[in-house]
Amino acid sequence: MKNDSALFYTCSLIEFIGRRQKMRRALVVEHLGEDTLKRIYKYADIFHCEPIEKVADDFISRCNIPMDSFDNLGKCRYEIPDYWSVGEIYERLIEDISENSERDIIEWLMEVYTSWIDSVISNYNTDFYYQSREYIVECYREGRVCA
Repeated sequence: MKNDSALFYTCSLIEFIGRRQKMRRALVVEHLGEDTLKRIYKYADIFHCEPIEKVADDFISRCNIPMDSFDNLGKCRYEIPDYWSVGEIYERLIEDISENSERDIIEWLMEVYTSWIDSVISNYNTDFYYQSREYIVECYREGRVCA
């Protein structure tokens, strides 16, 4: 399941929508809902043929995702990682924790995005999102940022 391009696209789209709507990524996931997330994941190879801006706008309209006030980009004092890079962080985390599991990948996605780690990854004033994939997984499993 490593390097799941559909999961990568889905996570990157969530990040893009969150930035566009100034919304915490957990709330984006809630607004999209499980059925829509499954659709994005299933048809990611088709959606990626369109500009991500258009795909995001379509889902923002379809799911009535409102503008919010979470502006982690505006608060960032350093170089902002692009939405593809952040999507990859979530993709790898979800892949790693869901290995050898019978659960649906979208269930794992929803669990990760609605957990404590969402606010840590979204804080671009730390170096957390630059840490190794193994470290991020270990933190997730521990339920805290490890020392």
